[in-house]
Amino acid sequence: MLSENVFVIGAGETKYGELWEKSLRDLAVEAGLKAIENAGIYSRDVQILYGSNSLAGIINGQENIGSLIADFSGIASGNIPAVRIEASSASGGAAVREAYLAIKSGEYDVAVVGGVEKMTDIFGNEVLDMMSSLLDREWEAFFGATPAALAAISARKYMKDFNVKKEALAMMSVNDHANASLNPNSHFKNKITLDQALNATSVAEPLNLMDCSPVTDGASAIVLASESYLKKNKLNGMRILASAISQDYLALHSRDSIYTLDSTRIAADEAFKRSGLKREDMSFVELHDSYSIYGLMELEDLGFAKKGEADKLVEEDIKLGGRLPVNPSGGLKAKGNPLGATGVGQFVEAFLQLKGKADKRQVKDARYGLLQNMAGTGSTSVVHIVGGD
Repeated sequence: MLSENVFVIGAGETKYGELWEKSLRDLAVEAGLKAIENAGIYSRDVQILYGSNSLAGIINGQENIGSLIADFSGIASGNIPAVRIEASSASGGAAVREAYLAIKSGEYDVAVVGGVEKMTDIFGNEVLDMMSSLLDREWEAFFGATPAALAAISARKYMKDFNVKKEALAMMSVNDHANASLNPNSHFKNKITLDQALNATSVAEPLNLMDCSPVTDGASAIVLASESYLKKNKLNGMRILASAISQDYLALHSRDSIYTLDSTRIAADEAFKRSGLKREDMSFVELHDSYSIYGLMELEDLGFAKKGEADKLVEEDIKLGGRLPVNPSGGLKAKGNPLGATGVGQFVEAFLQLKGKADKRQVKDARYGLLQNMAGTGSTSVVHIVGGD
């Protein structure tokens, strides 16, 4: 019986950005050691490690990421299991879920999840092809589809059917940049105006450069522990109240709707059911807004707005001082999107928020947070609810 409560007791991450001077292993080790130090434990206390990564095999020629992180973090001497978790751009959330289940089962008391991606080691056209591996290679990428192109198709249909203006998409990016300007680890620290967001260079109509998350290097790590370990060692942490994952068709054309994320909707419903909390209990939300249109869709499929009505939230409600602060970290658009680290990075932000250590971007009286991490165009979604004591 899964009875142990699970807590995050430490968190650490590198800066996100174009980190030319650091290798994949440099980033992984930096984040992992920061998390262990932050937790106030020793490397020898770690019983299992989960390495989250999406594209190192094809970008960096490096597989066996779990072993790599364990080796160069100094954990390998303990002969603990070190396992890579891959679920495309949802790898981070999926890895945290595996660690959560491992502890909840009673098998382990302490686990580390380290997510890492080094994406700037190849050039533009190569990156585009590698990113298209997140899609159905045979039925989408082979015919020229890219993640941006498919997001744009969803955006055009969504905007037409619900009479949503481009300004609503742009406000997602304006909000991300405003929050990222307060985050010292973010890829972009510049605020942008609505006019800049609307008139940036086109990428895939109606999406432009300000609607798309960047190619980012970075690593994030967290330490998870059982409640019994927490009490025994007189530690404190952030409780994971619920973890849920759901799957949809890989190819966009196989789904009932190209602007409804069923995997997100189902995972969110399950997470709220397990947590016993309601949408209005959430102090903040971290969304997987790899493209601005997904931010609107996610707000709706998570249950914070009716379908086609998320535009009513984005002008004022999602700001740091708003009714539902969204992406206090800066989100994927501005904090950055190092695929394997992205979902773990959401936990780093939640840990800071719930411990009152987010400095200038601190959400007032933060008590509960929802974290949503997604693969590609929504084939997989992982939703966690965290908070409480």
